[in-house]
Amino acid sequence: MKNRDESVALLQQYIENENLRNHCHMVAAAMEAYAHKLDKFHEEVEAWWTAGLLHDLDWEKFPKDHPQKAVEEILPEEGYPEAIINAVEAHAPERTGREPETEIERYLFACDELSGFMNAVSLVRPNGFADMRIKSVTKKLKDSSFAADVPREDIKKGAALIDTELNDHIAFLIEVFKQEAQTE
Repeated sequence: MKNRDESVALLQQYIENENLRNHCHMVAAAMEAYAHKLDKFHEEVEAWWTAGLLHDLDWEKFPKDHPQKAVEEILPEEGYPEAIINAVEAHAPERTGREPETEIERYLFACDELSGFMNAVSLVRPNGFADMRIKSVTKKLKDSSFAADVPREDIKKGAALIDTELNDHIAFLIEVFKQEAQTE
């Protein structure tokens, strides 16, 4: 499997938009944190991080073909393992018809939309993630005009897919993103 530097270089080759790159790094951090929480072996932690990092690899250059371009061409040609390719495919079941089934697939689905939404919440807060509370996120989830393009049903479905209460999922990701912000 490719190492992290190679995966980051691939991401940078396909994504120029800093906000989208940031989103991919956030999802990678969320996936890595969950892999550690679930006591995955090192190779699995790396696979989970990589799936998170590359899940939107083709979004900027090939939005109409997302994620098929990545899963049918880019990732296989680059030699990424089937588990990562399948997770990327299953993170967008409305586009691919593939529902998330394996653990890595379910967690990627669960982390994707919620990470993006939480980033949006952090941007309207004076201290970003530093003092974010669960209520900060749940209140914004109820406001359909806030980050209106984020499907709330996918956020709820994601928490159910990982058998976690939504508030617990939010709390876990707040801590992950708070730590990430402190290391930047």
